[in-house]
Amino acid sequence: KLIIGGYSQGKLNYTLRKIGEKEYRICDGTLPEYTKIDTAEINIIKSDSTNTIVIINHLHSSSKPDAAGSILDFITKYPDCILISDEIGNGIVPMDAFEREYREQTGRILIELAKEAEEVTRVICGIGQKIK
Repeated sequence: KLIIGGYSQGKLNYTLRKIGEKEYRICDGTLPEYTKIDTAEINIIKSDSTNTIVIINHLHSSSKPDAAGSILDFITKYPDCILISDEIGNGIVPMDAFEREYREQTGRILIELAKEAEEVTRVICGIGQKIK
């Protein structure tokens, strides 16, 4: 599942309300297997993957040159994960070339994720609108 929306629109709270009482683990802007986090944390995610929903919050902050491949690989291993990302392509176009490239790359990654997702929801003011 892919959850998108503007900054501070209540995407995480919306997601937590939707999953209800199910067990979940939130990774803030990082893919557990692709970062230097505690090995025990990765093992918990792997061992509980059938019972625990992995939520990647602030996915947009993990965009790097090789991020697309890592993210697609991650969702293959954890097909029940929920990815939450800010929409960063709206508004004034940044003057800085790096910022423009970052927006472009993040947008392309979200396009690929939306293609693969079984459900895409846009959240505005804490209200989800199903897109796909």
